[in-house]
Amino acid sequence: MPAPHNSSPPHEHAASARLAKRAAAEAIGIDEAFISTMVERFYAAIRADDVLGPIFAERIADWPSHLARMKQFWRSVLHNSGEFSGNPMVKHIAIPGLTEAHFSRWLELFYANLRQLSAHPPAVQLVGDRARMIADSLLTGIAINREGIGGAKEGRNLPHV
Repeated sequence: MPAPHNSSPPHEHAASARLAKRAAAEAIGIDEAFISTMVERFYAAIRADDVLGPIFAERIADWPSHLARMKQFWRSVLHNSGEFSGNPMVKHIAIPGLTEAHFSRWLELFYANLRQLSAHPPAVQLVGDRARMIADSLLTGIAINREGIGGAKEGRNLPHV
């Protein structure tokens, strides 16, 4: 006997999955206010950092716009909101000289900010894991762009939360 057919349209399933992901994140304290504060504090630390600050300063003139975009990005990552469109890989590939050291520093600042913002271990783990996945993906994409397939394991040494 064939399995019963799910009669829900695919868009209903996607909407349901989005709501479930957001509800799970919010249940551990990752709501819109958390994301907004996280982004604001993190990029304040980036701007003050001796290593990363100059890289961002060369490329970002309109910080309020950049922060709003980063909040959209993180809501898309953590809530599956679908509101971010763009290609972060292309933006990062265009920056000459980015290395594992830059991404490690980015993660160190990110993790420090995250730990200051949340004492809830599941929230720290979830957000930290997403940040590491993003850093690994960007670093690997940059390496593959520069070196070919040999760069495919580039992010293996990045720190974990």
